[in-house]
Amino acid sequence: MVVEVESFFGVYMLYCTNPKFKGRIYIGFTVNPERRIGQHNAGRHKGGAKRTSGRGPWEMVLIIHGFPSDIAALRFEWAWQHPHISRRLSHVARRTRKESSLQFHWRVVSNMLRVAPWSRLPLTVRWLRQEYRLDFEPGLQPPLHIPLTFGCVRAKKKQQQLEDKEQEESWVEQCLLCREMVKAADRLSCFHPSCMMVCHLICLAKHFLKSEPTHLIPVEGDCPGCRRSVLWGNLIRHRNGCYGDLEEITSYSSQSHWADELQI
Repeated sequence: MVVEVESFFGVYMLYCTNPKFKGRIYIGFTVNPERRIGQHNAGRHKGGAKRTSGRGPWEMVLIIHGFPSDIAALRFEWAWQHPHISRRLSHVARRTRKESSLQFHWRVVSNMLRVAPWSRLPLTVRWLRQEYRLDFEPGLQPPLHIPLTFGCVRAKKKQQQLEDKEQEESWVEQCLLCREMVKAADRLSCFHPSCMMVCHLICLAKHFLKSEPTHLIPVEGDCPGCRRSVLWGNLIRHRNGCYGDLEEITSYSSQSHWADELQI
């Protein structure tokens, strides 16, 4: 299954399969994973990076997506590339002799997902290739609102985005909180089929942050429509098309599911 996401900002990890350079890792930013891996393997003259050119083939094995902007994703990329310079990652130990480059970069990103500001973002950790999958080490599991998923992801095609935008511009509803009209571009809705809640994104964020007024991004809160506790990240992922249905969303929302996965 391939998940299509609009407004895609992702930070990915490449793994080199060339016997001469096997195991080397490259971290990069993309708005289109399918196109980017093709550029890397085609070489620098086709848009690939200098560090990957002539050393392929490369495989895109992991991607972190769900950043609110390209700037947020680029800052994440830089810190992942330079963990010993980033002030937020001063606690991360250097690579040991026993660690592969893949294991080290996985340990770094595991730590990143547990510290601000990234620990509050509605991110998704997605392994694109199962054979490279690593599990989170004890004590390095991310917050519950950051799910671990598997399978391919791609940016929604531009034509589809234009069609969706045309539909959104003509679609207005009333915000449950402020009672003003809501354009679909600013709209958040509950993913439970029986709930008809529609709110401005900003209104719902402020509603969720009543107990955490010093923060800008909520983590979870009670839906003002059905009163169920929902994760902010799941609302955003549902809005962007990351999840296809309620069953897929709730499988990542269930704390018992995560307790089993993380053995807590």
